[in-house]
Amino acid sequence: MVVNLKQLYNNVGEKQIVDYSVDSERLNEVKGYSFGNPMTVKGTIVNRAGVVILSYTVDFTLNAVCDRCLAEFKSNFSYDFEHILVRSLNTDNDEYIVTDSDILDMDELVIMDILLQIPSKMLCKENCKGLCPHCGTDLNYNECNCNG
Repeated sequence: MVVNLKQLYNNVGEKQIVDYSVDSERLNEVKGYSFGNPMTVKGTIVNRAGVVILSYTVDFTLNAVCDRCLAEFKSNFSYDFEHILVRSLNTDNDEYIVTDSDILDMDELVIMDILLQIPSKMLCKENCKGLCPHCGTDLNYNECNCNG
């Protein structure tokens, strides 16, 4: 979703509602992850005293493989984000999102935000016992007879 911010930048008190789903075609471009359903994004973009603030919540399901037992599972995530949007900056500053030509690609920002939040280690459950390093038995369901 592409948002034109010109009216928001120019009018103090202006508010725009954000409520959409990230296209599954766009999600397929994200390498290394499989999303189980459409990613929903809900929030607002508000000009408060000349400062444009984007606040949103993203909800999605990730199809994953457990890093300990290799079982496939689905995990639901919900994250809240807030960014200050600016037209330009004189210096590098990661605290602000620069919107060239008053245009914001929400999909790109949402995907970047969630990729920074998704856990690097995915577990099917917090207390996953994993696989036996000797025989490969899934220790969540069976005990192995290894002497290792």
